[in-house]
Amino acid sequence: MRISGSTTLVGVIGNPVKHSLSPVILNAAFREAKMNWVYTAFETPEEKLADAISGIRALGIAGLSVTMPHKASVCPLLDEISDSAKTLQAVNCIVNDAGNLKGHNTDGDGFLDAVKHDAGMDIAGKKVLVIGSGGSARSIIHSLGKAGVREIAVMNRTKKKAFDALELAGPVGRYVEENEISEVVSEADLVINATPIGMSDTEDITNFPVEPNLFTKGQLAVDLIYHPISTPWMKALRDREVEAHGGLSMLIFQAARAFKLWTGKEAPVDAMRKAALDEIEK
Repeated sequence: MRISGSTTLVGVIGNPVKHSLSPVILNAAFREAKMNWVYTAFETPEEKLADAISGIRALGIAGLSVTMPHKASVCPLLDEISDSAKTLQAVNCIVNDAGNLKGHNTDGDGFLDAVKHDAGMDIAGKKVLVIGSGGSARSIIHSLGKAGVREIAVMNRTKKKAFDALELAGPVGRYVEENEISEVVSEADLVINATPIGMSDTEDITNFPVEPNLFTKGQLAVDLIYHPISTPWMKALRDREVEAHGGLSMLIFQAARAFKLWTGKEAPVDAMRKAALDEIEK
């Protein structure tokens, strides 16, 4: 990559953000597409967020990814936000169109792209169980609701948070009581872990988001964790011949949607995945 006076700049803001894989993934995309763009990370404290957004306009930065803790607080600082971002009150991608800043949320639709890519599943008409109700879960629930699924069941330790998330599901939403877990898991076409259980190498490997013995062959599970690439839960499910995928594809496909919003071009997802895997292995 040759940086010159005509190089277009994009990046990610968050705090912390130095650990982000996004610069590796997006710069691989620009190299593969032979585009004179570069993507970097801007660690941005919350009290400097408004200054950072003003800086986008002042410096002509073409766009930004937005990560924690700024996804909600950035919304009122933008000129407009997409319908999905407005519903979620969360932005993870900003496009600078000649000084007009528009916020988008690519997380949920990126997840659907990932499921189609990894498992070939058409989500319409399926029963889905989501474990957790944080930001990623909310984005996914919203996109599932728009995609025509038959049922979106939500499990969460805090009942109020689960019901808040279920408002995004529409009429197909369902809260899972403790005594219903076995039935709901066994009937689900797709089960999604949107909790951090399994992220730490030091965790008890028998601590699962939901027990693997409730699954049978033919079901699909997705763990949104992408580091490690394979969590203990995924390994236990595969031992039962259940198809299980990690969260790396969601990370890549939400970035691919940002790439298209910024450049108008389809993203080279294979090059993005290879770069991410190489970085994780390091």
